Amino acid sequence: MPGKITSYPLKHPERPFLALGLEGSANKLGAGIIRHNPDGSAQVLANIRHTYITPPGEGFQPRDTALHHREWIHNVINACLREANIPIHELDCICYTKGPGMGAPLQSVALVARTLSLLFNKPLVGVNHCVGHIEMGREITGAKNPVVLYVSGGNTQVIAYSSQCYRIFGETLDIAVGNCLDRFARVINLSNDPSPGYNIEQVAKSGKRLLLLPYATKGMDISLSGILTSTEAYTLDKRFRADGKPQNDRDTDIITPADLCFSLQETVFAMLVEITERAMAHIGSKEVLIVGGVGCNERLQEMMGIMASERAGQVFATDERFCIDNGIMIAQAGLLSYRMGCVTPLSKSTCTQRYRTDQVHVAWRA
Repeated sequence: MPGKITSYPLKHPERPFLALGLEGSANKLGAGIIRHNPDGSAQVLANIRHTYITPPGEGFQPRDTALHHREWIHNVINACLREANIPIHELDCICYTKGPGMGAPLQSVALVARTLSLLFNKPLVGVNHCVGHIEMGREITGAKNPVVLYVSGGNTQVIAYSSQCYRIFGETLDIAVGNCLDRFARVINLSNDPSPGYNIEQVAKSGKRLLLLPYATKGMDISLSGILTSTEAYTLDKRFRADGKPQNDRDTDIITPADLCFSLQETVFAMLVEITERAMAHIGSKEVLIVGGVGCNERLQEMMGIMASERAGQVFATDERFCIDNGIMIAQAGLLSYRMGCVTPLSKSTCTQRYRTDQVHVAWRA
């Protein structure tokens, strides 16, 4: 992790700054180029992504995901440079995801970043994946000082900024919300294209019954393993019909996959709204920023919006270009850090599967 530096509020650059960001912490491989302009604005020049998709009912393994990244990263980076129309020697720095994430995919992308740094004599900046999501969300939405709900396949956290650190107010005690949804999608054999969570969201729109599932908030934290087990148990109930069709005219009390997806979403999202509202009350904030892959879910945005409006607040969220793992978020967070004088030496350009959000010195915020 880069060491702390003497910091000050980030000022407008005297010239444009350019950064290449490389992301590969899970099954999304991304490359993005961002420019910070002298007027203080940021401009997305390119944001290319390629996703490793497995057959229905299967997850993605670290070794296979790393192989996908090694096979595609040359094409993704070249496409990124072409779209941005920027020669690589004009970049100010090369940013990569240091963690958290899956070990083998992280290492594959970090190796490419180190190689480019050496070949073209460019500074290297290791970026916390979670902070990348937050900084890209802030840049795109214009949120000033929000409570952040970070929901993805590997992370579930309620975060707020204080004293140059993103403090974690609450988090999952076991599995992340994205992991919970993905695992249930595999149980009912939903497609992984474009993502299992997206397909659960679509199936849930047809759900008619809200089934009883464990609601486990523990202070500012939540637990999701029990609700996943309970939802899976419903698929073994004699009333469950995988095709959603009754067997006869008297078979009216059936449980369908749509009912299960609907109930799972409603219960889990209600838990997330509760702990987010508690954090808003604690710090006196009127803003909520939802980031991470699950942040694309329209039902989650809707439920959070109802809560925020009752508090005279506002919800900020992005679309799939920026909420799903991507290279541009790594470029954004990395360039902010680089402009504060923070560079990762090659000797410390490692990866870690456990790199907490609150371990990062957020030097660019006053």
